[in-house]
Amino acid sequence: MRKVVAGKLHGIRVTGADLEYHGSITLDPDHCEAAGILPMEFVDIWNKHSGARISTYVIYGERGSQCCILNGAAARTCQKGDEIIICNAVYVTEQELEHIKPVVLTFHPDNSINERLGYDVSRDEHNRLAFNIIKFD
Repeated sequence: MRKVVAGKLHGIRVTGADLEYHGSITLDPDHCEAAGILPMEFVDIWNKHSGARISTYVIYGERGSQCCILNGAAARTCQKGDEIIICNAVYVTEQELEHIKPVVLTFHPDNSINERLGYDVSRDEHNRLAFNIIKFD
């Protein structure tokens, strides 16, 4: 089994940091559902501004709020306005790799969705793995 990308929120901006909350990252359910990220699912978070890399779990915030709030210890890794990448993962065999279709969302500065992309793995004419990015909109 290999750990691969299942969904990604790429370039979403941090809207808040709450050191006193009991942990996690609070995200808009609309964004999570579009990328296939579940509540209480562990995600990796990479801060494009500081280079910080953390892992925490997702809680759903207010639907339609476009929120991205780091809570507890995670609040120390990001500041309001930082661009981050949030990625969930799934374990698959090499044969299953061609059947998963991760969704990647990119964002405008106000956290509205800019693009809906997909990752696609297939085989070429020599039966080698090939990778493509597909634009949905």
